[in-house]
Amino acid sequence: MKNLKAYTLLLVLLSSVYSTSFAKELILSAPPRETAEAGMKIYGPVAAHLTKLLGVKVTYKHPENWMRYQREMRNDKYDIVFDGPHFIAWREQHLGHEALLKLPGKLQFMLVADKDNNKLSNPNDLIGKNICGISPPNLSTLSVLDYYRNPVRQPVIKGIKGGMGKVFKSLAVTDKNKCDAAVLRTAFHQKKLKKAQQQSVKTLFMSKAMPNQGVSVSKRVSPELKLRIKKSLTVGNGIPSTKNLLKRFGGKAKSFIPVESKEYAGYNNLLEGVIFGW
Repeated sequence: MKNLKAYTLLLVLLSSVYSTSFAKELILSAPPRETAEAGMKIYGPVAAHLTKLLGVKVTYKHPENWMRYQREMRNDKYDIVFDGPHFIAWREQHLGHEALLKLPGKLQFMLVADKDNNKLSNPNDLIGKNICGISPPNLSTLSVLDYYRNPVRQPVIKGIKGGMGKVFKSLAVTDKNKCDAAVLRTAFHQKKLKKAQQQSVKTLFMSKAMPNQGVSVSKRVSPELKLRIKKSLTVGNGIPSTKNLLKRFGGKAKSFIPVESKEYAGYNNLLEGVIFGW
């Protein structure tokens, strides 16, 4: 009996270590923030490099839309994923993913209004009013909605397409559908807006700073291969494959950096138990 138990334990351990050795394919994905063609230019080189690095086919899969991204993620279809801290934390909590890499810097968001609007001085003044931002489950809007946990005391979210630039311009709309406030990334406010534009708004709320976007991998990837990925994309010869990704999302970052233990823990709460979550 003891020998049988020992043999069974050995099989389990070997299965864990060598699981990817027998996998026909690993799926790399990211949110549908661009077209499938643009996504291939960003993530295709990463998939090609990882295929050589891991000895198993890694295929980039564009999810087409947010609904499919949500469904496929929930169904544990993705093995290597690049996205925000709330998604990473959700996969760690529910799917057994492990966060390996992240972009340098922090993510932080601010709720701003016209500086001359004397009716607005704090976030509570926006209950029932229009807030413009990138539609949930985008982290920017969710980070501000986290302040309004009571669903009957929430602002009305107006989704804006076209990025932070379009969100900022939404404050200038003068018709009945105008935005009373807008959600901006602090880095956008500090680095992309001109001084006069910065001074034209006042801050009503500031979210806490969060770890930047990163990469998590599924439990189907062995510990040995996780280490290969981490080393290759942070200090190894895989850095060039991330060039387009870093240009799109990393600012002046030269490479990914390793994730510290439990760095993303708790950010899944931005997605769970809220109206605009999942």
